[in-house]
Amino acid sequence: MRMTNKIMRNNAAYNVNQNKILQDKLTNQMTNQSKIARPSDDPVVAIRALRLRSNVTTVTQYNEKNAEDAKQWLDLTADAMKTVDDVLTGLYRMANESSNKYETADDLRIYMTQMKQLTAEFYSCANVDYAQRFIFSGYRTDLPVTFTAEDMKEMEEHPVSYNINESFGFQDIKRIYYTDYDKLREGLGGANGPVTPGDIDDVNSYEQTVANDTLYSFRISYNNTDSLNGTDVEGNPRKLTLTLPQYEQTDTTVNPPTTTVYKNVKVEITANATTPGANGGLATSVKVVSAEDAAGTQLSATTTPPLPTTISLDVQEFEDQEQAYKAIANSTTPIIAYVPTSGELVFSKDFYDKNFSEAVFNGKDAFHVNYDKSEWKEGDINPVHYFNCMETLRTTGADVDPKDAVYRKTAYNTQREEGRDQDIFYDVGYNQQIQVNTRADEIFTHDVQRDMDDFEHYLKQYEDIETLQKDLETKQKEAAQQYGEDSEQYKDYEKRLVGVKKAWTYIRDNIHTKFENQITNYQKYSDDSRVAMTDNATRGSRLTLIKTRLTNQQATYKELQEDNEGIDITEVAIESTSADLAYNAALMATGKILQTNLMNYI
Repeated sequence: MRMTNKIMRNNAAYNVNQNKILQDKLTNQMTNQSKIARPSDDPVVAIRALRLRSNVTTVTQYNEKNAEDAKQWLDLTADAMKTVDDVLTGLYRMANESSNKYETADDLRIYMTQMKQLTAEFYSCANVDYAQRFIFSGYRTDLPVTFTAEDMKEMEEHPVSYNINESFGFQDIKRIYYTDYDKLREGLGGANGPVTPGDIDDVNSYEQTVANDTLYSFRISYNNTDSLNGTDVEGNPRKLTLTLPQYEQTDTTVNPPTTTVYKNVKVEITANATTPGANGGLATSVKVVSAEDAAGTQLSATTTPPLPTTISLDVQEFEDQEQAYKAIANSTTPIIAYVPTSGELVFSKDFYDKNFSEAVFNGKDAFHVNYDKSEWKEGDINPVHYFNCMETLRTTGADVDPKDAVYRKTAYNTQREEGRDQDIFYDVGYNQQIQVNTRADEIFTHDVQRDMDDFEHYLKQYEDIETLQKDLETKQKEAAQQYGEDSEQYKDYEKRLVGVKKAWTYIRDNIHTKFENQITNYQKYSDDSRVAMTDNATRGSRLTLIKTRLTNQQATYKELQEDNEGIDITEVAIESTSADLAYNAALMATGKILQTNLMNYI
C-alpha cells in the first residue's frame, strides 16, 4: 500500500489530537482532583461515586446537624433539670428545718417567703427555650408551659376559659386537719367585758369546744376555679361534673333501712339559687348522668334497679375555705364541699370511710372531676400540656359589640386518649431515632404550688391563733386593772386562754405534721425529677455513642470516596509531563517528516 503525504498527515494529526485529549484528561484530573469528569469516563467509578456521595451526605446530615441539634436540646434540658433539682433540694431542706415545733408564726412566715421564691423558680424553669422553641412543651414548641406576662396582656383583650377534665387515684386523697376554735371569740365585743355564751359553764368549758377534726379532700390542680354561681363566657350556667368510684345510698323511709351501692356514679352539679345551703354554703342541684350497680352493670331507666334520677348527696359550694372545713366537720349528712377559691372537694371522715377505699380505686384513677377556670395569673401552668381540656376564647375590644363576640373551642391532648404522647424524636442514623424532649408533666407537677397553698392556710391559722392569744392577754390585763382578778370578766378571759393554748397546740401539731409529710413529698418530687434527669442523661450518653459511630462512619465513607474518585497527584503529574514531552516530540518528528515529499525524489 502506498503511503501518501496526505495519509501521513492525517495519521499524524489524529495521533497528535489523541495526545492532546490525554493531556486534557490529565489536566482535568489535576484541576478537579477526580478521576472522572463524566460517567462515561468510567461507569463503575461513577456508580460507586454516586453511592458513596449519598452515604457521605446522609451521614454528614445525621452527624453534623441532626445529632448536634439533638445534643444541644438534651444539654439545655439537663441544665434546666439541674436547676429544678437544686430548687427541690432547697425546698426539702427548708421543710426539714421548718418542722421544728417551737418555731413562731413569724419564723414560719420567713421560711414561707423563701419557699415561695423557690417555688416560683421551679415553674420558671418550665419555660426554658432553645432557639425560640420551648423544650418542655411537647409538639407545641411555640407555647410556653406557664402563662407569661405577654399571655396576661393578651387575655385582657381575649379572655380565655378552660373546661378541664382531671382524674384522681386513691393516692391523691389528702388528709386535712381542721381546728375549730370559733367559740373562743364569741361574745368578746361586750361593752363591760366579754359576754359568756350560755352553753359555757363549769361543766362545758371553752377548752372542750376546741376540736381538731380529720377531713379528706381531692385537691384539684388549680385554685381560684369558677364558681357555680354564675355563667360561663358563653352565657351558659356553670356546672361541676363528678364521677364517684362508689356511692352508698341509705333509704331511711323503709324499715329496716336499705342501702344501695352504686359504682362509677357520674353526676352534674349546678347552682340552686332557690334553696339555701344548710351549712351556710351555696346549695346545688345534683343530677345523675350515669351509674352502675354493685356488680358493674350499667343502669338505665329500664333496668332493675333503675338509674336513680337523684341521690341523697348534699353538694355545697363555699367561698371561704375555713367555712367549708367547719361545715364538713359539723355536718351529720353526706356532704361534699366544693371550694373554688382553694380548688378543693372536701369530704367528712364518715363519707370517706363509706365510699373511698383502696379496693374501690383498685390502682386506677377512678375519681373524675370536670370544672371550669377562667381566671389566670402569670406563672399558672397552661392546662393544655397536662389535661384533656376545652378552650373557649372570647374576642372583645372597644370596637366589638358583645353580641357579636366570637368564641373558639379547641380540643387538646387527644393523643393521650389514643395512647400517644408528645415525644419528639430526631433521626440520628439509618432507621435510628432518639427522643430529645422531656415533657413538662414528667417534672413540673402542680403539687408544688398546691402544697404552698396548704402551707399558707395552716400558717394563717397559726397567725390567727397567736393574734387571738395576744389580744386576750391584753384584754385580761385591762380587766385586771379595771375589774380586778376576782372579776367574772378576768376569769372569762382566763378560761378562753386555756382554750387558746389547746387550739394553739393542735394547730402547731398540724403544721408540724404538714411539714413532716412535706419532707416526704419534696423527696418524691425530687425523685421524679431525677428519674427524668437520668432518662435525659441516658439518652445523652446514647447520643454520644451514636455521634462517635457517625463520626467514624463519616471518616470511612470520605476515605472510600477519596479512594474511588480521588487521584494520586504525583502519578498524574508524571503522566502529564510525559504526555507533554510526547506531544512536543511528535510535533517535531511530524514536522520534519512532512517537509520531504515525493516530488523531492522525481
